Amino acid sequence: MWQRFFGPSAIIIGIDIDPECAKHSEDNIVVRIGNQTDKAFLQSIVDDFGPPDIILDDGSHVMSDILETFMYMYPLLSKNGVYMVEDLHTAYDERFGGNMNDPNTFINVSKSIIDDLNAEHTYGKIEPNFMTRFTLGIHFYDSVVVYQRGIIPIRKALRTGNADM
Repeated sequence: MWQRFFGPSAIIIGIDIDPECAKHSEDNIVVRIGNQTDKAFLQSIVDDFGPPDIILDDGSHVMSDILETFMYMYPLLSKNGVYMVEDLHTAYDERFGGNMNDPNTFINVSKSIIDDLNAEHTYGKIEPNFMTRFTLGIHFYDSVVVYQRGIIPIRKALRTGNADM
């Protein structure tokens, strides 16, 4: 399906923990067997294929796995890449480490990163960081969060209106 969507020259890399999935490899479709939280495994994929342009996390759906993978892979994404995490209804399901009030679910971490995205506008209350400098946008959909990478050379909002009001 992804090969049809992105075209015949796209290289699709699938990651799975089930060795049986390796049988789905074919021209320009590579299946690597490993754990999404194994940094050496993930780095070996980046070393072999270069920075990914698009990452779609459809892995374990466990909050700690999603967050650990994101924190490692997002900085390695190509400079104009897209990082998507789906099936995030699990952020509310305790079986996956989810809980609406847990600040460590991927949904809640993503909500807090919105402040990092806007750090330049907080008058020094939030120190600009990687997310501030290299994220164009964060998009929330039903059970999906999408991060859009990009380089922001100048990020200062023009001051408008009357400050005395």
